[in-house]
Amino acid sequence: MNFKISKRIFYNALQTVARAISPNSPLPALSGIKIEVDQESITLTGSDADTSICKTLNSTDEDLHLFVKETGSIILESRYILEIVRKIDAEDVEIEIIDGSLTRISGYQAEFKINGMRGNDYPSIDFSKPNVQFTMDSALLSKIITQTIFATSDKEIRPVLTGVNFKATGNRLECVATDSYRLAKKIVTLENELNFNITIPSKSLSEVLKVLDEKEEVAIALNDKKVQFYVGDTIIQNRLIDGAYPETGRLIPTDFDYVLDIDSSSLLSAIDRASFIKNEGISIIKLSMDENEVIISSKSQEVGSCTETLVPQSYKGPHLDISFSGKYVYDAIRALGESDVTISFSGEMKPFIIKSEKDDSILQLILPVRTYN
Repeated sequence: MNFKISKRIFYNALQTVARAISPNSPLPALSGIKIEVDQESITLTGSDADTSICKTLNSTDEDLHLFVKETGSIILESRYILEIVRKIDAEDVEIEIIDGSLTRISGYQAEFKINGMRGNDYPSIDFSKPNVQFTMDSALLSKIITQTIFATSDKEIRPVLTGVNFKATGNRLECVATDSYRLAKKIVTLENELNFNITIPSKSLSEVLKVLDEKEEVAIALNDKKVQFYVGDTIIQNRLIDGAYPETGRLIPTDFDYVLDIDSSSLLSAIDRASFIKNEGISIIKLSMDENEVIISSKSQEVGSCTETLVPQSYKGPHLDISFSGKYVYDAIRALGESDVTISFSGEMKPFIIKSEKDDSILQLILPVRTYN
């Protein structure tokens, strides 16, 4: 294997596939990036066995400056190849296998030699395209991920809750994330009628978010074992989470006795200020509401207390006191990304809903916290 390539494009491609690599992989080969070279292209692969990223660089791209002297494949430790290519001060870099798996990487007057592994030692990854396929606007997919992923669980007690559930019925796609204490639900309309129910790990969706180009459409292919995202010349393949996702529809209240309309930036700022007072590391915020004012407060025997008064845009219902996790409500309002929010309550100890009139496709649900003060 011997080729020359643009340092900038090659380094960016290495960074993309390296996102799938775990630093603590039990398989030595999976700590490296597989580089496969033929006369027309270079294919880079990185994987942790659950998430795999494959990126192809084609010679048809004139900016690539690709010149292949000899085809072949090699696995190079990701942290070494990334650091070496980054440090080489040249427009192009040359990579050559010189003895077995000993690889020379050079550019301008710098030369490095590192030990790699044979390309055949890399685990076989099936990138074949599943039958269920559809396309989605990148900006929409980005919104789905950012508005739901934060509500997934970070505990492995119930693995299915560590992912976002994507359920398609006809042309309606319902995306739900919950950790049992909060819930985020986004509904979008698909161009084609499809039926599937899959749960994608939040970690995998985070990697998809990092490589999305909002100028391009994303092709999505899936079956009951894996899902693939095609972003330009990059394939991100994720193993799905096994197990049935809980039925969350019955948890969402439909009747509300108290409705608060308020400026989201004012509310976020007030919650942020009150959240520095914590009990055992948790910020519990109390919201007291009536027609003329909204009072946000928090207190701790160890730290002290905080009180702030806000003027609501409108409030319907009798006086209500309710307590909740400051972080949960803060995250939910930020995910909506709107200037005004509507918070609907059914009672002091019942789940409440945060929505925006400007975008009814997204709903956030929070469970209140019982306090004794």
